[in-house]
Amino acid sequence: MRSLRKRVAYFVVFVAVFVVVMAVVYDAGMRAFEPGPYPPPGTEISLFHSGQVVVETITATGYGSDAPWKSPEMNALVVLLDLTGVGLFFLALPAVLLPWFRDAFSVSVPTAVDDELADHVVVCTYTDRARELIAELESADTDYVLVEPDDDQAAELYTDGYSVITGDPQSTEALRSANLDTARALVADVSDRVDASIVLAARELSETVTVVSVVEEPAHTSYHELAGADHVVTPRQLLGEGLARKVTTTVEADLGESIRLGEDLELGEIPVRGDSELAGQTLANSDIRDRYSVNVVGVWYKGEFTTPPPLETPLARGMTLLVTGDRAALDRLRSATGSRIRQFGRGKTIIVGYGQVGQAVSELLSAANIAHTVVDKKEKPGVDIVGDATVTETLESAGVDGAASVVLAIPDETATEFATLIVRDLDPETEIIARAETGGAVPKTYRAGADYVLSLATVSGRSIASLVIDDEEILGIETNVEIIKTTAPGLAGETLEGAKIRARTGCTVVAVERDDTTLTDLDADFRIDADDRLVIAGSDSGVNTFLEEFCG
Repeated sequence: MRSLRKRVAYFVVFVAVFVVVMAVVYDAGMRAFEPGPYPPPGTEISLFHSGQVVVETITATGYGSDAPWKSPEMNALVVLLDLTGVGLFFLALPAVLLPWFRDAFSVSVPTAVDDELADHVVVCTYTDRARELIAELESADTDYVLVEPDDDQAAELYTDGYSVITGDPQSTEALRSANLDTARALVADVSDRVDASIVLAARELSETVTVVSVVEEPAHTSYHELAGADHVVTPRQLLGEGLARKVTTTVEADLGESIRLGEDLELGEIPVRGDSELAGQTLANSDIRDRYSVNVVGVWYKGEFTTPPPLETPLARGMTLLVTGDRAALDRLRSATGSRIRQFGRGKTIIVGYGQVGQAVSELLSAANIAHTVVDKKEKPGVDIVGDATVTETLESAGVDGAASVVLAIPDETATEFATLIVRDLDPETEIIARAETGGAVPKTYRAGADYVLSLATVSGRSIASLVIDDEEILGIETNVEIIKTTAPGLAGETLEGAKIRARTGCTVVAVERDDTTLTDLDADFRIDADDRLVIAGSDSGVNTFLEEFCG
């Protein structure tokens, strides 16, 4: 906008100077070259008349009383004015007129929020991670405002319905315009250096607001804490740990993560290996509930969460069971659904990609004494095979054929999808655990043949949301199934059967926390109290629907 105004100003000044100069030249030419006295006897003609003739000529609106001209010099001058007028028009059209009209009808993005806005989250700036966070905030009915320095990006976001203002998030002026002093939290997610600057600016305005900073390099965590950040999130580290925990094993049951719901009750994701003793059986035939003393809450398979799972559901490779039970029961089920190959010491895990995510996976597997081979495009300490993961020979040399698990920790989504296809072609039975940058890439990676896909944006969004949303506790940061603990005023007085939670949201109530007691034996007639805290499990979209329906 500022550039366009400057361009218009320069153009207007140029045209004005041009008209004045040409008016003087025209007046002098008429006196010097036209036959007969100029002006005619008894007539007074000022320089303004010459200016009028110049304007009429370059705008092609007419010539007035001076036409026709008799001298070749004046005719040449008029031709020059005609050509100049056409040239000015075609110069002004793309450089001035079209941008001016476009700007006149474009969206005007606000530069400040309403003074009444308070208890909101200030998000700096818009990223894939921010999009996931905003979805969590909206489902929890928490106000937010994006501070976006790019005018075009801000206009697009504003048109799409986001709450956004334009401004430099590193400046105190922009943060003041976002009502930071009355906000509940600020989230900085641009780059490590810029985020540190944003944190410093935020602390200039408020010492009490909760500040969350996102860092790419874990080594920079201490600098952000020194700048004043209350929480520093390292999403790639979290993603790597989440992927590592999905490496199914019976050697080290502790690798599988579970969530404590009560004194003797845990909720866990149990992956099913294709060569496990339960693979191929249905839920009914496997008799999981009686044999392992667990309750199957739902099933996650190829990006879809089903609750309750039909009894005829076959247990297949790549399926993840969401179950509740005590720790010993969950460990017994992990052993039954895990790889029989590993029980005899054969089979290994291959990590493809040795950036921050791959290194986090490697560290956790090493701590669990699980043998693994690392593949990366660059030669560096810790890398066993140097090569391109999208080249079949590279993966063959790493021993993919016959591997128990392959963890694809590649930042490029297209490369991940192609590598997934290669691995699945080399070994139809190996377990493929893959990362994705955005949630949009998850379905394609599943379609390519992955058994488990975890999105960096999802992990980041949940992690940040758990820090800034007060009345909702996100229990499963690194799980495919989103698990939260929250009150639900909209369900007060309702029974589970009458509320039809599963039919309306696709979620299930795993447990209810009431008066410091966790209730898990919930039948259809169980009635929900206003103060109950419900443990809800479902897909991201399902949980968001639950929050909108019952917690708003």
